[in-house]
Amino acid sequence: WHEAPRFPRGAPARLDLAARHLPSSIGAPLGGDWHDAMELPDGNALLSVGDLTGNGATGTSGTSRTAMLLGALRGMAVAGAPPGKLMGWLNDLIDTTVPHALGSAICCRYDPGTRLLTWARAGHPALLLFRDGTGHALPPPKGPLLGAASGAPYGQAEVRLRPSDLLLLHTDGLVPRQDRDAATDLLLSLAPRLTERRTAQECADIVVEEFGTALREDDACLLVARCR
Repeated sequence: WHEAPRFPRGAPARLDLAARHLPSSIGAPLGGDWHDAMELPDGNALLSVGDLTGNGATGTSGTSRTAMLLGALRGMAVAGAPPGKLMGWLNDLIDTTVPHALGSAICCRYDPGTRLLTWARAGHPALLLFRDGTGHALPPPKGPLLGAASGAPYGQAEVRLRPSDLLLLHTDGLVPRQDRDAATDLLLSLAPRLTERRTAQECADIVVEEFGTALREDDACLLVARCR
């Protein structure tokens, strides 16, 4: 889940992808953060980022539990579950298998034929959309942290993308803790630089250039997707 995301050659997802994993500055990787992208059997794309915290959610055990959650997420998505349903099932999975742990996540399903992005959020930093030199946080659907409330409902939101639109998904460790309250504004301030770049890799490099050298107490993941 820290590897560079890619789709099979010839896949119809029509998304240019780039991702980065930024480790904690204070020791071994904590193991709870993930980014992921995959092509689904119907040709849609699944994009997700998330963060698992709490008792047993760090170190080796955290890595294995994060892998379990990611495997479950992929399997349910392949079976056709929409993002809101995915969040609900992940919430139940954490509630029953990882006691005293909490998680946050964003899960997106992208239809390349219609350019429709359907997404759900579980207590996670905002999904950012950059277009025509500006950026904004998409209005989030309702959804509590994973593991916080058994049986909690998770809403969905939709947005239709345009060619060259850029999506930025990240975990909360990306921006240093002292700037966390202003994280969204700091990332949106990069809009003029991001929207003039041609590839997702160049955009990811800009974000890492801005925040990658900061001392961080948490791991962080960044996933950038540009609509071709």
